[in-house]
Amino acid sequence: MSTGTDLLVRQHRDCDDALTRLEAAAREGNWAGAAGAFALLEAALQGNFTAEEARLFPAFEQATGMAGGPTAVMRHEHEQVRALLENAREWLALRDGNALAAELDTLVVLLQQHNVKEENVLFPMCRAHVRDLDAVLAGIA
Repeated sequence: MSTGTDLLVRQHRDCDDALTRLEAAAREGNWAGAAGAFALLEAALQGNFTAEEARLFPAFEQATGMAGGPTAVMRHEHEQVRALLENAREWLALRDGNALAAELDTLVVLLQQHNVKEENVLFPMCRAHVRDLDAVLAGIA
């Protein structure tokens, strides 16, 4: 049986996979494939961010009283990812493979660091402090 945080980790891996497909398509100059992979990446990230920002973070903040702690850092990083996605969207529309590759390199590093913090710090803290965490996260895909 998967826990709610296991589902969030799976979402992280789905985002990683979509990003890998985007990078490969862009590297090959397959702009239609890159656009499709970008749409998948954007949807996967938005789904993950929504689950965390609407369910996980508020539950953690309520349970711990820490509104300015780790969840504030994660929200800020989500905003950084969103900004990088907007930049990547522009480079993709311009079919500028070099600029897109540079933007995606930055996105990869940010997401790797972000996911490590969530998976190894925040999620264990949530499991320790949020009652009925699996119920809070029930129904996320």
